[in-house]
Amino acid sequence: MTGREGVIKFDLAFRPGPLPAAELLAELEGWRTVFRRLGLLGRDPARYEGLGFGNLSRRVPGSDAFIVSGTQTGGLERLAPEHYATVTACDPQHNRVAAHGVTPPSSEALSHGVLYRADPRIAWVMHLHDPAIFAARDRLRLPVTDPAAAYGTPAMAAEIARLAPQAGWPGLLVMGGHEDGLLAFGATAAATGALAVRILAAALAGGLPAAALLGGEN
Repeated sequence: MTGREGVIKFDLAFRPGPLPAAELLAELEGWRTVFRRLGLLGRDPARYEGLGFGNLSRRVPGSDAFIVSGTQTGGLERLAPEHYATVTACDPQHNRVAAHGVTPPSSEALSHGVLYRADPRIAWVMHLHDPAIFAARDRLRLPVTDPAAAYGTPAMAAEIARLAPQAGWPGLLVMGGHEDGLLAFGATAAATGALAVRILAAALAGGLPAAALLGGEN
């Protein structure tokens, strides 16, 4: 594995700016609570050197911008608007992100941005960590990024862009170079979150064929 969770590797242009509207955060907070309870997002002294892990984002309606949870907020039970950043520009080729708010964006903001750029249908991205899914990635036939590509880098961005079309709809891919890292994405929060939970169930089901729990969803 390469890299650490929680360390911003891209060139960040961050400035104070307006906070996201509370109504845009309700679904993010609902799914964030679900994933914290499942252990796919949060902070655990026994995992990843005690750093926070996992982050969620949504596209700003009618815009190329997106709202993403702030860096190292995984340990907080609930997030307020000041814990989210709005990313206004993302340039994976030059490893640059522009954002505004009070808290800088997640160290995975570049990975989120690549997905929003890749497909205008994508409105939600959920970056999660789960050792069971990661271990079952081959059995579940999940697309996996090159293990040599570290998170938050142009190499990872290129791998995400390459694999996104192969990940289904809604889709999920495994970040091969980021311990236990996953990226789920889709048009709605419900479909994206439910896919991640279904894949977790399939991973925990052991010998059960993946197809039994990984049915497509529009």
